Amino acid sequence: MKLSASIGLLTDLRLAVQLAFLPTLRAVIHAPSVLLHPRTVSQIFMNHVWSAFGDGIDGNSRPVKENLIPANARGVVLDIGAGYGHTVNYLNPGAVTKYVALEPNELMHDEIRKRATAAGFTESAGTLLILPYGAEDTASIVSALGAPHSVDTLISILSLCSIPSSEEALSNLVDLALRPGGQLLFFEHVLSPRDDVAWWQRFWTPIWKNAFDGCCLDRPTHVFIRKMGFWSKGEVWGIEEESEEHLFWHRIGKFVKS
Repeated sequence: MKLSASIGLLTDLRLAVQLAFLPTLRAVIHAPSVLLHPRTVSQIFMNHVWSAFGDGIDGNSRPVKENLIPANARGVVLDIGAGYGHTVNYLNPGAVTKYVALEPNELMHDEIRKRATAAGFTESAGTLLILPYGAEDTASIVSALGAPHSVDTLISILSLCSIPSSEEALSNLVDLALRPGGQLLFFEHVLSPRDDVAWWQRFWTPIWKNAFDGCCLDRPTHVFIRKMGFWSKGEVWGIEEESEEHLFWHRIGKFVKS
């Protein structure tokens, strides 16, 4: 693997720190007690990162999402790790009856609400639900949904990388929230099959996940999803033009629950 590719993410790290460090520091100075809650500090930092980079990240992955989401998402859609709610822009209002945004960082909820409202999904109409839970909090999610197996489509866009115990959390969501015949749609950066790239992914992950609220570069997400025993059918594919030396090596998937 070329050295330039192996250290390329340092540019992203530097830019994120430049843009988000001072606003985060101001928040800490304004309320020093947040230092007792490192996760809160991380969420403040990530909110500023996402404010600066969210639209660009969405734009970079737009072709993937345009091919994956509108044709497949239907009924009640649960967006895992919704971030700023960019996924709602790809939903077909004629096919989707409700958008459920799962986002534990409540600093992002106003942006989710704004985007969802612009796309025609509102809390007042009962077509929007924003939940402040992590994907691992299955019991609270199912309770808020009103009943088990009430989700028609699970969507994860660059989110499973940062969920604690992501394999267990996703398995529980599929088991308890997704209805039979429902679909899981995902677009994630995952562990590379190349040993040299995987070595660097594992090398950088301890630094990267501490800077970006748990985001791991070395999760074989597509592998553990395939191995789940829930599916009647499924497929995984990649981005045709993506370099094999990319530390953020992506897989796209569509699976149907038995």
